[in-house]
Amino acid sequence: MFFNSLHFAIFLPIVFILYWTVANKSKKHQNYILIFASYYFYSCWDFRFLFLLIFSTLLCYILAIQIENSKTLSSRKFWLWLCISLNLGFLGIFKYYNFFVTSFSELLQAFGLNSSPLLLKVILPVGISFYTFHGLSYIIDIYYKRIKTEKNFVDYSLFVSYFPLLVAGPIERATHLLPQLKEKREFNFEKAKEGIYQIIWGLVKKVVIADSCANYANAIFDNYNSMNSLSLILGAIYFAFQIYGDFSGYSDIALGTSKLFGIDLLKNFNYPYFSRDIAEFWRRWHISLTTWFRDYLYIPLGGSKGSKWFKVRNTFIIFLVSGFWHGASWTFVAWGFINALYFIPLLLLNRNRKNLEDFSLDFNFSSLRIVFNILVTFTITCFAWIFFRAKTIQDAFFYIKRLFENGIFSEQYFSIQRYNYELLTLIVIFVLVEWNNRMKIEPISGKYSWVKLSLCLAAILALGVFSDYKEFIYFQF
Repeated sequence: MFFNSLHFAIFLPIVFILYWTVANKSKKHQNYILIFASYYFYSCWDFRFLFLLIFSTLLCYILAIQIENSKTLSSRKFWLWLCISLNLGFLGIFKYYNFFVTSFSELLQAFGLNSSPLLLKVILPVGISFYTFHGLSYIIDIYYKRIKTEKNFVDYSLFVSYFPLLVAGPIERATHLLPQLKEKREFNFEKAKEGIYQIIWGLVKKVVIADSCANYANAIFDNYNSMNSLSLILGAIYFAFQIYGDFSGYSDIALGTSKLFGIDLLKNFNYPYFSRDIAEFWRRWHISLTTWFRDYLYIPLGGSKGSKWFKVRNTFIIFLVSGFWHGASWTFVAWGFINALYFIPLLLLNRNRKNLEDFSLDFNFSSLRIVFNILVTFTITCFAWIFFRAKTIQDAFFYIKRLFENGIFSEQYFSIQRYNYELLTLIVIFVLVEWNNRMKIEPISGKYSWVKLSLCLAAILALGVFSDYKEFIYFQF
């Protein structure tokens, strides 16, 4: 069930009405409605994987209690590592087994040894990376005594499987979400209105920007051998806006949907393409994942303590693991490695915490430097996205090689029967709207909200891409 599907457009109002009428008597009834809705939502993908979700939930629920009740440190460690191993084991089997087996087989063949790898014919359960991380953050917080165990199984299950965030985040923390689930929610019209505005803007990002860019990006990346340098440059730019519009659009819809039920989720994007350096970019992009790796991997490894080379090691680990988290392919590992290379100079020069404050532009040299830094950061980000989007490492290198060697910068007419200027105009308008509203959650609220809402709805209907309900990119992770 996609957020941009007719199925969801019917599902959401039904759950909303039941939640605020039939279930409005108590917190218990509200949570029952949400957990049933969440399990139905997930079962629409493949009901067989619902049992895996429930098993993962039950596993963390029981072992968290075991950790809290343990009398010795060795016992606490045993239950912690058992839970981590089992959760990562399931994730590894479904997501990474075939990758490792195939890579090992290719390594043997490189040395002249024949092998016939045994591959698993399994479908990757949607959202498994996200709900696994929900459970792991909870179990680790219990181990370090940051929180108490949740004894109510329904409340804990809802924390793991709450449908707005279930399949593509944001990756929530028990310290933020569970307290909200422990209290009865009261209907707040202003919050619900904010939620609707955020949903609409998320749909604009998804069906107007991301899916339009996807048509162009796919045409270019799938046929890069016949593309000239200009088209290859634009292909990287189109994919940059595709993945941003797709993922931040999903997050906006998730956060807006949750507000309809009186529940706030963690902010996941903060206008990352307006970043002045790559460190700021990673403070603004997929915030819930970045902070998860910071708190549960980077800091336990030692963080920024110790020597410079110790910090460099930890930084490379974080970015490589982050890349590998996105998918079982060397292209994602390369993408993580490249971002680590971008980040290391800032770390060594102690400039990775430089651009923390908000900024504005005026007609002066300082503003010109800010614009230049934003453009440089966006350019190197687009370069890294080539590896993220390419099917193989070889494709990525051939794409880049042709980009630099072709040397032709004339406009091409694509097989999708479109010219570049049509999409570029749309992207420029989108960037201007985001820039002028970068201090807000979305651009619809405020003065003339009904006019802006009408324009967004008109854009969705007139410019949106609805064929096959194009799925969100991060569903595959």
